[in-house]
Amino acid sequence: MKIAIIGGGPAGLYAAILLKKQRPGADIAVYERNRADDTFGFGVVFSDATLDNFEKHDLPSYQRITQEFAYWDDIAVHFRGTVHRVGGNGFCGCSRRTLLMILQERVRELGVTMQFEVDIDNEELFEGADLILLSDGINSRFRDKHIDHFQPEVDLRANKFAWMGSTKPLDAFTFIFQETEWGPFIAHAYQYEAGHSTWIFETDPVTFEKAGLTGLDERQSADRMKEIFGWFLGDHPLLTNRSMWRNFPMIRNKRWVKDNMVLLGDAKSTAHFSIGSGTKLAMEDAIALADAMQRAPNIPAALDLYENGRREEVEKTQHAADVSLVWFEHLDRFWDFDPVQFAFGVMTRSKAITYDNLTLRAPDFVTEVDKAFARQVRAKGFDVDVDKPLAPMFQPLKLREMAIANRAVLSPMCMYSAEEGVPGDFHLVHYGSRAIGGAGLLFTEMTCVSRDARITPGCAGLWNDAQEAAWKRIVDFVHANSKAKFALQLGHAGRKGASKLMWDGMDRPLEQGGWEIVSASPLPYFPDSQVPRELDRAAMDAIKADFVAAAQRGDACGFDMLELHCAHGYLLASFISPLTNKRTDAYGGSLENRLRFPLEVFAAMRAAWPAHKPMSVRISATDWAEGGITGDDAVMIARAFAEAGVDLVDVSTGQTVREAEPVYGRMFQTPFSDQVRNEADVATMCVGNITTADQVNTILAAGRADLVALGRPHLVDPAFTLKAAAWYGADMFCPPQYLPGKEQIFRNSVRERQDFEELKTKAKPKTRAELKAEAAKPLAAE
Repeated sequence: MKIAIIGGGPAGLYAAILLKKQRPGADIAVYERNRADDTFGFGVVFSDATLDNFEKHDLPSYQRITQEFAYWDDIAVHFRGTVHRVGGNGFCGCSRRTLLMILQERVRELGVTMQFEVDIDNEELFEGADLILLSDGINSRFRDKHIDHFQPEVDLRANKFAWMGSTKPLDAFTFIFQETEWGPFIAHAYQYEAGHSTWIFETDPVTFEKAGLTGLDERQSADRMKEIFGWFLGDHPLLTNRSMWRNFPMIRNKRWVKDNMVLLGDAKSTAHFSIGSGTKLAMEDAIALADAMQRAPNIPAALDLYENGRREEVEKTQHAADVSLVWFEHLDRFWDFDPVQFAFGVMTRSKAITYDNLTLRAPDFVTEVDKAFARQVRAKGFDVDVDKPLAPMFQPLKLREMAIANRAVLSPMCMYSAEEGVPGDFHLVHYGSRAIGGAGLLFTEMTCVSRDARITPGCAGLWNDAQEAAWKRIVDFVHANSKAKFALQLGHAGRKGASKLMWDGMDRPLEQGGWEIVSASPLPYFPDSQVPRELDRAAMDAIKADFVAAAQRGDACGFDMLELHCAHGYLLASFISPLTNKRTDAYGGSLENRLRFPLEVFAAMRAAWPAHKPMSVRISATDWAEGGITGDDAVMIARAFAEAGVDLVDVSTGQTVREAEPVYGRMFQTPFSDQVRNEADVATMCVGNITTADQVNTILAAGRADLVALGRPHLVDPAFTLKAAAWYGADMFCPPQYLPGKEQIFRNSVRERQDFEELKTKAKPKTRAELKAEAAKPLAAE
């Protein structure tokens, strides 16, 4: 077998090592355009888990790498005169040049040919090769040559960064957030060998311009950074090596394989330096390719196995990197945070580290996080303990005169189980059991303001006396048997109305028994859906009156809070989104115009709803479709509703158009809540694939939302919040009929949590930093 590898970076060299070990008789050659000892940048960083992978796949190179590494366990966050250190991280740093020399030496040992200073731009030179690896970096010639096939997407990020070095010793992975007269600068720094550390400087484009960095050469840039960070660097210089300021390119490719050619490393995908995974991704690409070659019967099958098997893991890493880089791009959202909350946000920014995880690794730090959160709650007028505070999930919140005992919310979820809009026994059990189960706030499903406002024949409504009586029965039960507050969500289906029940075909039009539907514009949801009638002024006034009448009925029922549904492509959302609003009158065109009718409805409801009771609005913060609502639009929408008197923005996303392409994942909608909360300066509730109390605490402690709504976890476990309270030692109300069960779970949870934490601690292998420290200790005298 003949294998040509274009690019002698970590991906290409490690692939050569692993493939030669598999096939000692193979003719493998590496071609590199630079000299053997050329390298750009300074250090690379790996986690302990990555090194475990290296140890498994090639022990000799692993042993040489780990002999050269600098190890550390802590992350240190410097912000506004404070330093917060968080241990238990397990990182290792190494000189990039040293890593390349080690891999080159190993390649030579195995008999792989290496050719340096060879500039190759035509794969036809390897016409006889069975396999060609394209590992020629971010600016891959071969990827760009076959751009129509690989279909790369390059997202050039806004922030500027420069990669420098120093002789400054560091004992932790160090983040420094430095305020200057021009704006904030960030230093990402770590030691990679004795006497040498990597320093990546980052700033936003406005600060970059104000600081006069445009046009400076490497030395001048380094001098400017030394002025800014000199208080930390001391007498240690900043070193340069092609350390020019640039924008980071996030690279993805629709295809990784063409014939017998395959992309590896940065040519295939990049991950932002803030999570330190670029070299990790490259070398793990090599591992995945070698594993595929070992398992598959032939090269085409191996390449197919590599791409299909590796893509999900790469995309997960890239998603984490995306979330992380966005956090750094929007520092202004968090700059006024309490320093400990800011540090917690740094640690949890990519969702890989959570509240519970940090509690195990850095309990003192999490205690400080809890205290900071409790101080914020006390400042709002609650008499809470700030010395031994409860977890954020169990801190109270006040909206107008409504006080909520905890931050866990039953998300509004359509049950499609009403008869002519009347909620029945199913609804009584559904809401009653979740209230007894401890949720601080319950939301009704979208309750329709008229018969023709329904999504399906099974939707609940509040337009007649029978419905009002049925809802009052449920509200009275919740108030009599729990401490939960109850919010009524009102909405109108718009163009998504007259649809089948969810389990019969979500949003599919009824084949019989339908009714006329309306919308901002006459655009059907599906091609075969009913074409909605475009609302005229008279119809808009009638619908507004329906909302007001339903709000008044809701007050009569005793609901504590009222929410207006302006999301998910329903009637009011169809006015807001440019994808569904094609009007040419005063209610179409600009965002200000598109918001006009929803704001009219809200204002009318607010006037009819008691002043002491809060109101919220649910919005789709993105349409997940080109030309639709974006996160920046969501901030403007939230501000408009806040000016109209909204107390809480319920931040959801999508469901506006059927061609939407949402990006799912854990807590996938939370970043939009984060943006709305911290840019529009309004309280938010987040929702969307949030499944654990740990995630709830992580979101709240980091300041990404004020309330957290959970849907599916509540569907399968009505006592979700009560169980979480037992786990975190937060006492809560329980009706007397259920007290024996509560007492038992609270007793058992103390022991179960101790056992769990001990098990997790024992099961966690010691980091290499810990092992190195133990090995360095002198033996005790006998």
